Amino acid sequence: MTDSSRIREHMEVIGADGVHVGTVDKVEGHRIKLTKADSGQGSHEGHHHFISIGLVADVEGDRVRLSANGDVAVTFEEEETG
Repeated sequence: MTDSSRIREHMEVIGADGVHVGTVDKVEGHRIKLTKADSGQGSHEGHHHFISIGLVADVEGDRVRLSANGDVAVTFEEEETG
């Protein structure tokens, strides 16, 4: 598992395939909270989404690279309720 303290606000989150997944808002516990403006599509647009720290493969410069491809990683996002 990657050291989550290396993950910073405004870092780009990309899938293993290099596809843009979102932008880090902050780390909350064992999850990365993505910014509302860059999180979700369609009916999920405009809501905060979360990705498990467990999906992080590496932190490379200003990017967080996930162990899953972008299209698969999006299915693991957890939408904030309330």
